[in-house]
Amino acid sequence: MADLITIARPYAKAAFDFAVERNSIESWHKMLVLTSQVSKDAQVRSILTSDMKTDSVANLLINICKDVLDEFSTNFIKVMAENKRLSLLPEVLTLFEQYCLDKDAQADVDVISANELTSEQLNKISIAVEKRLSRKVKLKCHIDKSLISGFIIRTGDMVIDSSIRGRLNRLNDALQS
Repeated sequence: MADLITIARPYAKAAFDFAVERNSIESWHKMLVLTSQVSKDAQVRSILTSDMKTDSVANLLINICKDVLDEFSTNFIKVMAENKRLSLLPEVLTLFEQYCLDKDAQADVDVISANELTSEQLNKISIAVEKRLSRKVKLKCHIDKSLISGFIIRTGDMVIDSSIRGRLNRLNDALQS
């Protein structure tokens, strides 16, 4: 199962990134749900895994699902058929749905600063961290005078330390090495 997920991941990621770029996540999800269900059918599955020509296999699935396919999703199906990966559509759907959940998730971000930050500074930090994490962020601000100046941003295992105290500590470590 893990191998199938690994093989399906590039297709799911490509589909998700394209859907986000085109603002068409719902239509791609709908397409993946239907094509996944069709690919699970015993008769269709036997055709998808057969030695039939890839064009014939792709056209079969495209004709069955034509109501939810557009030009781009049709090309997606053709690429998967050329690579003999149409049987992975259920795994692609699972990963696509996980990417959707991750995208909608919100990350809690601790911002520790020496002084109170202005709303403009907080806005810039929020935009930069949202871009880096590819998700919405909720800033939790704290003041720590021992930082001297600057700030520290923490979320999950990511830490960005641009404080004077952090710089002095790194300089001290470098000098003692």
